[in-house]
Amino acid sequence: MIVMYEKLVAVNDDWVNKEADNQIMDSQSRFYGGVADRDSGIAWPTHTGTLAVMAIWGCAVVNADSRYYHDEQLLGRLELAAAFIVRVQHTDGTISPGWTNMHSPPDTAFAVAGLAQLYELLEKHEWAALASVRSNIRLFLERSAPALLTGGCHTPNHRWVLTAALGFLYKWTGNKELLDRADAWLAEGIDCTEDGEWTERSNGIYNGVSDVMLYHTAELLGRPELLEPVRRNLRMMAYLIYPDGEVVTDYSGRQDFGHRHDMSGYLQVSSLMSELDQDPLFAALAKLGAEAQYHPGAISNNALLGFLLHPELRNCAVEPCSLPDRYKVVINGNFERKHYLSQMASAGHGGRIFHSRLHPEFGAPVARQHTGQTSVTVMTETNSFFALRHGKAGLLGIQVSSTFEPGFIKMNEMEQLENGYLLSGTESKCYYGPIASDSLPETSKGQVSPWYLLPHQLRQPTHVQQHQVQAELTETVDGWKLRVCCDKPDVLMTQISFIFGKDGEFSGGERAPGETGTQLWKDGAVTFTAGDDWIELDGGAFEHRMKSIRGAAFPADCQTLVVNVLTPYERTFHIRLSPSRDKEGGRQ
Repeated sequence: MIVMYEKLVAVNDDWVNKEADNQIMDSQSRFYGGVADRDSGIAWPTHTGTLAVMAIWGCAVVNADSRYYHDEQLLGRLELAAAFIVRVQHTDGTISPGWTNMHSPPDTAFAVAGLAQLYELLEKHEWAALASVRSNIRLFLERSAPALLTGGCHTPNHRWVLTAALGFLYKWTGNKELLDRADAWLAEGIDCTEDGEWTERSNGIYNGVSDVMLYHTAELLGRPELLEPVRRNLRMMAYLIYPDGEVVTDYSGRQDFGHRHDMSGYLQVSSLMSELDQDPLFAALAKLGAEAQYHPGAISNNALLGFLLHPELRNCAVEPCSLPDRYKVVINGNFERKHYLSQMASAGHGGRIFHSRLHPEFGAPVARQHTGQTSVTVMTETNSFFALRHGKAGLLGIQVSSTFEPGFIKMNEMEQLENGYLLSGTESKCYYGPIASDSLPETSKGQVSPWYLLPHQLRQPTHVQQHQVQAELTETVDGWKLRVCCDKPDVLMTQISFIFGKDGEFSGGERAPGETGTQLWKDGAVTFTAGDDWIELDGGAFEHRMKSIRGAAFPADCQTLVVNVLTPYERTFHIRLSPSRDKEGGRQ
């Protein structure tokens, strides 16, 4: 991995001065020494903010392979940044990213997990000039311990960030209370399916976070069994990469949903696991991550920092294998999701969780197919159920929305057919009767009876209605056939939408302007062309005039074809693809 290491050093050096331009040098500013966020102009003491830049500068000044080795001007900037993070740390040991969380233990844990590694790197380097930086980082870490010993979290992955941070502090201090707190989080069990899917289904961001943080937890606390879910997730990710290296985010439960991400976030953990297991697949994932890296990333997952702390990674002799380029797999196809969901009522939370989500879509099946320049994703429990990339042309999603709920209909079930998939989505809706008189509060007898004081949970449901949509996908010699149907006899306005990327153009068919970024597809065959690649669709309809359905918003930065139908309906669409330009059918 010597070439990989050289790439990391080059990328890190490239960002040294770029980030220096954003450091706030006005000594009268409350943000003096911090590095301004490019979007807000505010300096934050976070793992993706000033701390990320501290890692860039720290790796450069102590690395003899960097052109900034022992650069005193850069050291001065690092000193100012280290003083800034201590100055803005709260007295309770936490930090506050002003755009999201206040006095946040998990954000503090992200900071600690990264700063502990940077501190270790600087401590190993015998250069007296680093004394001030080391002192402030050590102070920040010392002051963070009470927050991590008592603090909680919002999301599933935060638990493993906290255990990693607690592990780093335990290694450093030997304080058994830190170990006990980590054990309390680990006692909740690991939220990863047998096929490697984490709760948040976030291939672009939080899978990688859970992987690298559990790696650190396993190493620091001596728990090698915690590496098993890391292995499973990395093996799963081999099937969730488009031909150009982009990660599949079409069904994510977090903010990476529908946004472009690459494998750079998996670089450090893949490298560490490749060395540990001598696994060619992990080496291949690391190689892909290194090829995609254009920024060192957050301090908590800075790959160069990992390489400098683990010099053995530079000389890893594991040869990367080829990633799978022809496959048809169903992830979580055998996961007993219904069994777990059936126990939700007995959990006692009543389906409510504050400042977070329950993520009942955890473990929902996802099908992936890849051949040559064509890659397909079939999904359940998300707004879109089908996505296709064909060379440069991308059908980013197909959605069904109706006025029943209203909004998008999520497919709950997937059945793998001989040459395709059958999906179904069922929604229920009802009305609620009066509350029994002996259950009414005293306020109901008063002059004013506020609605919000009534025990609505005691109302009996009436007139329960169900709405079921089926989508059958069949692979054909030149693409796919999609049949969408609903036998609901009552009139429901429905829209079937086809979402395409902005880098391409439509031609053909009868189309009319819809909402911003959408066109009403009335009839005829429509072709979407990007570069030398194209996707052709037929099957448009215009049975009502609604341009959009309440609760079903289309992405503004895409181009969407909208088909208007009324229940009952049975519509068939043909999706035809341009001839493959990849004669060998391999990954491009």
